[in-house]
Order: sequence, then structure tokens, then C-alpha cells
Amino acid sequence: MTNASRLAALTLFVGLVGAAASSAMAAEPKDNAWQKTHPRREQVNHRLAVQNHRIRTEVKEGDLTRPQAVALHRDDRQIRREERLMARQHGGHITKLEQKTLNQQQNAVSHQIGS
Repeated sequence: MTNASRLAALTLFVGLVGAAASSAMAAEPKDNAWQKTHPRREQVNHRLAVQNHRIRTEVKEGDLTRPQAVALHRDDRQIRREERLMARQHGGHITKLEQKTLNQQQNAVSHQIGS
């Protein structure tokens, strides 16, 4: 086999592997990839939404400064990123232990928001 034919065969092989991988990813149902309404994910995400509202309210009332609010929003975004990463690892849901971990992180942020 010549170098040119080896290169052509390798190129064809790489192309087939790439096509198979992309079709396998496309075949995965989207609703299974992100089960946003999974009860544990829903609970964590609801808490994030409530905390976001509390932060905005505290800023309006003058109980938090804008820099404090920015830092708290940054913490909440990090929790949200972590929740998404955990869900990706488990087919769209999070485990009870992961929910507990995320809730502990949310509790720390919540205590900083105020009463």
C-alpha cells in the first residue's frame, strides 16, 4: 500500500468515526439530556431563583451594596454551573448527595443576603 492510499484510508476512517460520533450525539433525546424538571434539580434551581430575587430586593432597599450583590450573584452562578455539571454526569439529574452539597452552598450564600 502506498503512502497516498494509506493517507486516503486513514482520512476515510477518521471521517467515518467522526460521523458516527456526531450521529450518536444527535440521536440522544434532548429531554433526557437536560431533565430540568427533575425534582432535585427543580428544587435547587428554584432556590437559586428565590435567592436572586432576594438579592435584588435587598439592593433596592439599601441593605446590600451593588458590589456585595455582584459577589452574591457570582456565587449563585457558580452553584448553577456546578449543578449543570453534576446533571450532565448523571443523565440529566442530580443525586441526593449532590443536592445536599448544593443546598449547603446555597445556605452559605443565603446567610450573606440578610434576614
